[in-house]
Amino acid sequence: MDEQAQSRYLYIPGATTIGVIFSGGVILASEKRVSYGYLVTSRAGKKIFKISDRIGAACAGLVSDMQILAREMEAYAKLFNLEVGRPMPVKSAAKLMSNLLFNRRLAPLITQTLIGGIDEDGAALFSLDVLGSLIPDKFSVVGSGAAIAVGVLEEGYKENMSVDEAKALVTRAVKSAVSRDIMSGDGVDLFTITKEGIKEEAIKL
Repeated sequence: MDEQAQSRYLYIPGATTIGVIFSGGVILASEKRVSYGYLVTSRAGKKIFKISDRIGAACAGLVSDMQILAREMEAYAKLFNLEVGRPMPVKSAAKLMSNLLFNRRLAPLITQTLIGGIDEDGAALFSLDVLGSLIPDKFSVVGSGAAIAVGVLEEGYKENMSVDEAKALVTRAVKSAVSRDIMSGDGVDLFTITKEGIKEEAIKL
């Protein structure tokens, strides 16, 4: 890698952001560190956002772009509820986010995104890239720590996990990434999304 390519890489914001489907819903998790090159700009960054009562989004990338996207999604979800008279389905929310990202393709929002939640069809999780490519999955990881965390998920994930099993697996995957990825660290924010709503937790590492 030449010096110019190295200097560009230093200023790519990092993260480790995970989504996992379990028997009763979805868990979204992300560590808290916000970095810019070798500088840690915050140890309490928020990378998981509530879109509706049963849908959340977790991101890796520029914090400002994540916040813009989350605010737009939350507004559209409220409008959908007002106009249609029912909550927005998870698949519809994911497709809407895909359209928002694709419409910004010439001046893209620098963020990789997971959107997950539960509706009448059950739990669902989708992964999106900068241009809005939409991929459904049972578990997914984005960010600079993804290559490390995905190995833990591949080894430990199984169908119909309990919420405690899923939470333990997600925490272990984030810990594994944090121990090896300099751009990730400083604790974990975690959303547990079930039919009862969203439960938010913060875990110290």
